[in-house]
Amino acid sequence: MFADRTNWNLSANRLAEALERHRAQGRTLLDLSASNPTDCGFRYEGSSILKALIHPGALRYQPDPRGLKGARAAVSDYYAARGNDVGTDQIILTASTSEAYSFIFRLLANPGDELLIPAPSYPLFDFLADIEDVKLVRYPLVYDYGWHLDFHALEQALTARARGVIVVHPNNPTGHFTKPEEFAQLNQACRERGISIIADEVFLDFALVSRREKPKSFVTNSPALTFTLSGLSKIAGLPQMKLAWLVVSGAEEQKREALARLEVIADTYLSPSTPTQLAAPALLAGRHRFHEQLMGRVVRNLAQLDSQLEKQKTCIRLDLEGGWYAVVRVPATRPDEDLAVELLERHEVYLHPGRFFGFSADGYLVVSLITEEQQFGEAIARVVSNF
Repeated sequence: MFADRTNWNLSANRLAEALERHRAQGRTLLDLSASNPTDCGFRYEGSSILKALIHPGALRYQPDPRGLKGARAAVSDYYAARGNDVGTDQIILTASTSEAYSFIFRLLANPGDELLIPAPSYPLFDFLADIEDVKLVRYPLVYDYGWHLDFHALEQALTARARGVIVVHPNNPTGHFTKPEEFAQLNQACRERGISIIADEVFLDFALVSRREKPKSFVTNSPALTFTLSGLSKIAGLPQMKLAWLVVSGAEEQKREALARLEVIADTYLSPSTPTQLAAPALLAGRHRFHEQLMGRVVRNLAQLDSQLEKQKTCIRLDLEGGWYAVVRVPATRPDEDLAVELLERHEVYLHPGRFFGFSADGYLVVSLITEEQQFGEAIARVVSNF
């Protein structure tokens, strides 16, 4: 009755089952997996947000396949503030970055074609690829005094069926930004093979600027056809508003053809809502207060983490350059999932094991740096006490 593409194993894993039991028992939960900023105690300019959503134009339906011009202009202004020149004609609005990925996968790949993704990385990619009938091929990030793309492995993974290379900039969960020399190598590899770069930049604004210069965006990349994704979910901390975008850059002829085809795909769905598009200028304008709060918390939680790790000799935090997460290396004495279940059942701390993100070995835990500070400090203390 059902398509093979949705024949997933839908049974809960051991950690999910343990979490369900924990909650059913009404026990305290210290959550180090937090990813929803609206649940993390940040202050939003509620009156401004709600006012923007009652625009009179919301009563009329005048769709534009690429998205309303005013909303695309707001996205263009966002990039201009970063020093990037992005025309409104390069932008396609979507309801989410997941939908943007779907559009790009449909544009580039026939059933069975391949897209390269980094490992470790966010597990959602597997479901997106299954739904669009494409195959994912992983290329490794390696850790050696910081994270780096393994270009030898990447080039070995490129077959005749490869249609694009996905880069998460910065990576989730490692916090690795693509370096200038990696930009050049990616462009060369993709241009020579006639394939595209797909750059996920949802965490781009959350760089630890005290440690590096403002990271470069892929949004004006031109040697290879490039699709850059972002949206309100992370930039403004507003995942419920369901507004994201993709920006196309590259050689003029390729860019024009890609945009023409994407417009047809977008016209088929017309998914971004009119009220959210009309509110986009105000929602993006309010991102600065959210950004200041979030980065303050990230820095303070990172300091808490480092301070507590300094008290012992068995666990270390891996270097990170941006994003909301930190990776902690722990003794690999058991599978990561077993350790995560133990931390939940014995210490009431919920976090994600590295295997969930595609780490190739055990001994890695991923913690959210946007968890409220008091809860974060207590949770880390309990994790450290386990070793």
